[in-house]
Amino acid sequence: MRPKSNAYLFMATANFLTDEKLLIVGAGGMIGSNMAMIAALLRLTPNICLYDVYEPGNNGVLLEMQHSAFPRMRFIATTDPKEAFTGAKYIISSGGAPRKEGMTREDLLKGNCEIAAGLGDNIRKYCPEVKHVVIIFNPADVTALTVLIHSGLRPCRVSSLAALDSTRLQTNLAKEFGVRQSDVENAFTYGGHGESMAVFMSKATICGTPIARMGLTKERIEAIKQETIQGGAQIIKLRGRSSIQSPAYLSIKAIEAAIRGGEQFPWPSGTYVDTHEYSHVFMAMPTFMDETGIHYTMPEGNKEEMADLKASYDHLVDLRDQIIELGIIPPVDEWHKMNPYLWNRRLPRIK
Repeated sequence: MRPKSNAYLFMATANFLTDEKLLIVGAGGMIGSNMAMIAALLRLTPNICLYDVYEPGNNGVLLEMQHSAFPRMRFIATTDPKEAFTGAKYIISSGGAPRKEGMTREDLLKGNCEIAAGLGDNIRKYCPEVKHVVIIFNPADVTALTVLIHSGLRPCRVSSLAALDSTRLQTNLAKEFGVRQSDVENAFTYGGHGESMAVFMSKATICGTPIARMGLTKERIEAIKQETIQGGAQIIKLRGRSSIQSPAYLSIKAIEAAIRGGEQFPWPSGTYVDTHEYSHVFMAMPTFMDETGIHYTMPEGNKEEMADLKASYDHLVDLRDQIIELGIIPPVDEWHKMNPYLWNRRLPRIK
């Protein structure tokens, strides 16, 4: 048989953003299966690996993707971490336990952080050259931090899904004023992805008009904040399970921005932050993506919003310290032993 020509290989990956391997962890679940479908529809790559410890569900998703007959796509499904992670250049993981009605994201802390530690270990072992990792499963701020520490990756190579909180804020403001969601701009949430998130809407505009001129009372502003904070719980109440389509779509769009390199993902992402005000945590910030990964700037808001951000940060520190006490990650001063990119700036560097 004649070897495939370069022209053939070009045609096989034409119209895709890349031909590099995208690994979807937790692919047998509802979020994971939706991610596989959206990635194929957006033509990110023809090379998608579905990984899940639950083999029947994973193989079921594989068949669904194959039965969809996406042109030029190649899906594989595996329960073997070596096969799944080896060669992966982009990873999205929803592979933790979902939140159920009555639970907060923090209720999932111990079990999901242990899963995150294993995920980071697999990255370190099988694909240390991965270009970007997006973590979805809750509590995403500390699961992403755990993955970062265990993986040994540069902080700019790991992000978490925080966009969902901002899209919920945009949704609530659009409903309030009877406009399209895209007519609401500069309304974001920062800090933690949980009950303590900081809602920034003082700089929002509605069809170009500053929100300060829209006649909202303080009581109504507070109500919109609470509706945003409880957005995930509302979906659980209505559907009987946590969000599916929205986290799947937004996480794929985040990976799309990472693949493109330089294309702006318009929503805040969770990222590793180490400044004088906020140190050694993962939290949602104003972020942008370029060919070197994800980077952040400082949020701008009024005094109340900045105070809420500080309170959210304090809560994240508490969650971080809990998983340190559980032995899932080491004390902050020892992080550099697992990940040399996480050097504590209060310690002298070894030359």
